[in-house]
Amino acid sequence: MDSMDDVIIERRGSAAIIRLNRPKALNSLTLPMVRVIAPALENFAADPAIASVIAMGEGERGFCAGGDIRLLHRSGKEGTDEAETFWREEFLLNHAISRYPKPYIVLMDGITMGGGVGLSAHGSHRVVTERTRLAMPETGIGYFPDVGATWLLPRTPGEAGTWMGLTGLTIKAADVIHAGFADHCVVSSTLPALVDAISALPAAASAAEIHARIKTMAADAGESRLAANREIIDRAFSADTVEDILQALADEPGEFAAEAVGVIASRSPTSLKLTLRLLRAGRASANLAECLNRELGVCKGILYNHDFYEGVRAAVIDKDRNPKWSPASLSEVTAADIDRFFVPAQPPLFAS
Repeated sequence: MDSMDDVIIERRGSAAIIRLNRPKALNSLTLPMVRVIAPALENFAADPAIASVIAMGEGERGFCAGGDIRLLHRSGKEGTDEAETFWREEFLLNHAISRYPKPYIVLMDGITMGGGVGLSAHGSHRVVTERTRLAMPETGIGYFPDVGATWLLPRTPGEAGTWMGLTGLTIKAADVIHAGFADHCVVSSTLPALVDAISALPAAASAAEIHARIKTMAADAGESRLAANREIIDRAFSADTVEDILQALADEPGEFAAEAVGVIASRSPTSLKLTLRLLRAGRASANLAECLNRELGVCKGILYNHDFYEGVRAAVIDKDRNPKWSPASLSEVTAADIDRFFVPAQPPLFAS
């Protein structure tokens, strides 16, 4: 077993286990953590004694609540390069997970948000539980869904990803599976047994064998709220402006549409328009790398945007939950305002 306080690396049988170990911070991801996880994955990929990698979070509350936004906020305020360095290395890790040559099993037990989605949804074997609460809540802090979410969200059934990206609302196990962000649901209390079962497989175990082992412990995830409301979601969220989406939702009866209207109205107008533009660009993109390159360029622009600092202040610093967005309304956010975010990062993460 190897350990740096915030990440614990363990070998158990044929499995390598990566445990995020900041439970008091909901296992929020930091740059030092990324710098432990990334080389560990490289080493395990080359080790013939390792059949699979299992990623999980310590503590009772969640897998990973996202990146450490306090660090990003401080870096932007102070004008240091910490934020850009974190994003670069985090996005490279997300891409490495998407292309990992061995089964990468992630246990999304409890809160899984933002950067936690980047560590999980790109993996090959993604497990949720009855305790899973997943979200991309970035429009509520003046940011946007990153970590490759602009690739993942447009590839959900219908417009579920647009609903997820704009509202930032939390979804449960059945919805996570419906959205294509997870493959199996397992009862939380049986996760230790699942880890033992995977670890007991031979070093030559295939991805199919690991899939079969997880499936033997799978549980019913229940009904998907997103699936049940797909017709409403697809009608309303297929529009290409946030204003048209809100109007379409206003024309829909029922609580589901009304909830979406209320939540979207509370989000950063700039983030909403930026997110929708990114999701539509992601839908037309050729691969994850293209989306990550675009996201990194936009990240740098975020550091010059009022709403990011105001959103983080209201959410995690003063915690008054009362951000004052600027511009304050969708009508005040112009196409030119959004265009300014789309400056390619230099150097790019990946060559085109």
